[in-house]
Amino acid sequence: MRLLIMTIILFAGMIFAQSSVEKFTPQLNAVIDNSNPSEELMVWVFFIDKGNEIQNYFQKPSTVVSEKSLKRRAKVLSEDKLISTADLPVYQNYIDQIQSLGFQTKQKTKWFNGVSGWATKSELAQFASLPFVKQLDIVYRFKKDNFDEESQNDIPEEPNQNLSKPEGTNSLNYGQSFTQLNQITVPQVHDLGYTGTGVTICMMDAGFDRWTTHQVFNTMNVIATWDFVNGDPDVEDGADMGEGSHGCATLSLIGGFFEGQLIGPAFGADFILAKTENTDSETPVEEDNWLAAMEWADSIGVDVTSTSLGYIDFDPPYQSYTWMDMDGNTCRITNSADYAVSLGIFVVNSAGNEGYNASHNTLGAPADGDSVIAAGAVTSSGNRSSFSSVGPTVDGRIKPDLMAMGSNNYHACNWNNTCYGNGGGTSYSCPLIAGAAALLLQADPNLTPMQLAAIMKNTASLSTNPNNLMGWGIINTYAALQQIITTEGETVHSPQEYYLLQNYPNPFNPSTKIRFAVPEKSDVKIYLHDILGSEIAVILDEEVSPGVKEVELNGNNLASGVYLVRMVANNYQQTIKISLLK
Repeated sequence: MRLLIMTIILFAGMIFAQSSVEKFTPQLNAVIDNSNPSEELMVWVFFIDKGNEIQNYFQKPSTVVSEKSLKRRAKVLSEDKLISTADLPVYQNYIDQIQSLGFQTKQKTKWFNGVSGWATKSELAQFASLPFVKQLDIVYRFKKDNFDEESQNDIPEEPNQNLSKPEGTNSLNYGQSFTQLNQITVPQVHDLGYTGTGVTICMMDAGFDRWTTHQVFNTMNVIATWDFVNGDPDVEDGADMGEGSHGCATLSLIGGFFEGQLIGPAFGADFILAKTENTDSETPVEEDNWLAAMEWADSIGVDVTSTSLGYIDFDPPYQSYTWMDMDGNTCRITNSADYAVSLGIFVVNSAGNEGYNASHNTLGAPADGDSVIAAGAVTSSGNRSSFSSVGPTVDGRIKPDLMAMGSNNYHACNWNNTCYGNGGGTSYSCPLIAGAAALLLQADPNLTPMQLAAIMKNTASLSTNPNNLMGWGIINTYAALQQIITTEGETVHSPQEYYLLQNYPNPFNPSTKIRFAVPEKSDVKIYLHDILGSEIAVILDEEVSPGVKEVELNGNNLASGVYLVRMVANNYQQTIKISLLK
């Protein structure tokens, strides 16, 4: 009798073990062994469905995501498919059942229909035996890339070339942030009135110190905050886990505003702040925090996300992603980022600070995503920063995608409410690219993420010859704006009013281009004046058709200095300042 009982137990154990093996991913199986069955692991538990009562959600989509999210999704999805089963809440009854067996829930994911949390090795087999459990996997705990230390270590760096803006050439005083913005032609776009108004940006970082008190954030409109590490709305240091100096810097780079000191590209945007990284631990970043933050931001109605974190590997004994996993399909965080893009979100992520390796890529997830904009870094003179990570992805795609300044950037710091400093990393190029994208979305909110990416690539410095060191090159926000407005001289978006665009380049030598817009057939005159207002020349005097037009000014016969360009059309007049430097 005893032998029979033992046989039944062994047989049942074999079936049970087989079931567990089938539902465990290879990565989870790699860390499961017979030693210490009471050891806790952080795992994903994924379910087979969302329960039986889901029709009510489809009848009223706004109960799942906001109206703003639905409007954004309408750019990329048909009207009858604005939400899917992936948007519905995880079935609470399933969560309750695994919690009754000892599971400690940390985060939920609607998109992947599961929960993350802690469980012992012995409990995992019990979860696998449940019929509604589809799969179990390890939650990857990543080692943070050191984004603020590269320029202080062994990287030969050019002298600080952060210059204040030339007097009188732009409508705003950028202080020492002028260099990083002028390189990507943001001041010219600001001069036209684009500041990111109406665009919602989510920043995901390790907390955001002094976002309520630092002078650079005084005018920032923050519409939501959440700490996914500690589970509360406080995204500053507070008394819990995480340190927010890094987020203070990146937030100032994308949307800070204090004239004479620092101005970010998208200072007029609305911001969502998500604290996703725990800097207190040796394995500080879990992908489930980032995934939960992305789903949350989507539900609010985010348009652009900026993440200045790079996730490459994590400390032993946990299973690690490697460069071989940077194929756009393996890392769960990458799949999440690509899915967000499919919902109409423009996702920008730092490429990483691992530099160049002749034998393989040095990217960190989710920058390997085929729909994610991987942000690389250049110096103020436009050379690739030596720490900036490179491609290609394992499946052969060019990475990084776009470049901006990431060496000696001028940013806010968290020592006090008037503190500024310099730092480097793809951490700092990422918010500049994301902020520029917000300006372009303000110009045309109907652009899908892929359309916007194409425009930014087509107008970047290496657009005709991209490579795996600098992708499509340094972005040109002003040129991208012009491509949005016109294509091969034909108006795509007919201007609603008259305006005179800031000349480009500016300062110039010897020639510069001046663009202007007219909403209807008009007699247009454009004059050149000296700084005292005396007329020097008539640049244009003719009848023009509706659209955006361009004339060239040659300064060969002019002396260096500041000049005025004045446009007159019907009852409209506008004057801009231009600067000739010989």
